[in-house]
Amino acid sequence: MRRLLRAAAAAAVTVAFYGHALAQDYPAHTVTLIVPYPPGGGVDVLTRTLADVVSKTWGQSIVVENRPGAGGVIASQTIATSAPDGYTLIMVASGHATNPFLYPKLPYDTFRDFSPISLLASSPNVLLVRADSPFKSVGDVIAAAKAKPGNLSFAHAGNGTSTHLAGELLKNLARIDLNAIPYKGGMPAINDLLGGQIPMSFNNGPESIGQLQAGTVRALAVTTATRAPFLPDVSSMSEAVPGYDTEVWWGLLGPGSMPADLVAKISRDFVAALNTDAVKERLGKLGAIPIGSTPEKLDAKIHADYGKWGPIIKAAGMKAE
Repeated sequence: MRRLLRAAAAAAVTVAFYGHALAQDYPAHTVTLIVPYPPGGGVDVLTRTLADVVSKTWGQSIVVENRPGAGGVIASQTIATSAPDGYTLIMVASGHATNPFLYPKLPYDTFRDFSPISLLASSPNVLLVRADSPFKSVGDVIAAAKAKPGNLSFAHAGNGTSTHLAGELLKNLARIDLNAIPYKGGMPAINDLLGGQIPMSFNNGPESIGQLQAGTVRALAVTTATRAPFLPDVSSMSEAVPGYDTEVWWGLLGPGSMPADLVAKISRDFVAALNTDAVKERLGKLGAIPIGSTPEKLDAKIHADYGKWGPIIKAAGMKAE
């Protein structure tokens, strides 16, 4: 027994030393940062903005790779099977916490196979219509939906994403029947909105702001309980639908079992980048609200959303396509 205890203690010391040494030398070469959604969307914009600053701090390139598909499952599987050395990371959205309810058999464990690094930012989703839409308010949408139940559709970035849940929450609280139409990301949804193939779309702030500034779309409401700083003249959904409140968040993860020292270093460097004036200004213009948390707070957020949305997804019968 004593030999086993001594061996376990020695192994723990070795792991701790390895983690400390790895953190000291990190990064020694290019880091790959995966985005599980198409280029141009909110996750992509946030990732590239931060990667540019952090790469300068590190003196090493950060290559951002877009690997969309299956609500982030394909990209997440890559991370779950990567070496825990910090050279392959992923920027996930809040859908990471809800995918276990949408896919009957994920190729990874949502908690065990990932190392939380930092909860970086959040944003309200935005209910968008074309600039020439007859809908001028959320009240107009609700009235139209009640007049012809099941006749009105909304686009979203994929089953179980925050934009899908935003629409389902509207249906539930306003007691209306809307058709949820999934897309492979937020920008494809906006493209069909602009083309007139869909009458309205829920999108996150960063992918909405450019179209709003261009005047091609109009915002009917933001999905948080209060108005958003970057859209102060746009109503919050709760002004028309009491009790309505939801958002999208973005967090940085690595493979499971990363050494604590390495996780702490990466977290500190990304949070430092997030707190620079240039990044704050950039994200503010994009409609993203900087957070920059400890690894523990991101872990708690993932668990909280897992508990919050699981029953709602099950009740709605949502399944990934």
